[in-house]
Amino acid sequence: MSELIRCRDLYKSYPSGEKPIQVLEALDLTLQRGEMVAVVGQSGVGKSTLLHLLGALDRPDRGEYLFDGKQVFTQTPKQLARFRNRHVGFVFQFHHLLPEFSALENVLMPRLIRRDARAAVEGRANELLDEMGLAHRRHHRPSQLSGGEQQRVAIARALMAEPELLLADEPTGNLDPRTSVQVFDVLRRAHETRGLTTLVATHNQRLAEACHRSVLLVGGRLQDLDEAGRREFYSSGSPMG
Repeated sequence: MSELIRCRDLYKSYPSGEKPIQVLEALDLTLQRGEMVAVVGQSGVGKSTLLHLLGALDRPDRGEYLFDGKQVFTQTPKQLARFRNRHVGFVFQFHHLLPEFSALENVLMPRLIRRDARAAVEGRANELLDEMGLAHRRHHRPSQLSGGEQQRVAIARALMAEPELLLADEPTGNLDPRTSVQVFDVLRRAHETRGLTTLVATHNQRLAEACHRSVLLVGGRLQDLDEAGRREFYSSGSPMG
């Protein structure tokens, strides 16, 4: 496997009264192409912040982020928007579907933002909905879908952009156990069949164990967890979210 992502010495803080809150501190991360990596950690340690930086939704205070050997944060805002649209797929805990549009239209959105003709890409959107088991729900709006169906639409939307990197932030955190398993299986299958590089922030032990490796975010930095360390973390009852 070749390297897709390299982060070195990332710092990120947020204003809070007289003293800012330091969330990430001297964080290092390397992801190889084709890896599926779980990020675990207690609630509020910065898992979402890390994913937002990797997806160029936010900027670090300082540090280096290389994607396929190229510096990300030296780009202009317009270039960063293009980077997000063409290279990164996002799946969040809350699906963030556009309520006034159908499932099909939500899936189409990344390609319409690229100004692709709808007629040229609608077939692909329908294929993704079929793959998600939602062919019969394509014309329904989000409010007419169950939580699991909404999340599967969100996954289809992320895949519509044909990304290299898939970032999933607690993708099963808002679902019941049975639906969580279904959504997890969809994510894993998408990763395997498309050769994606996937980073998942999760409190779902089954999902973390199915990843190639797990990393623990603590004190603003990442630590690799072996199988024993992962078991110890989950058995400790650490509050996560």
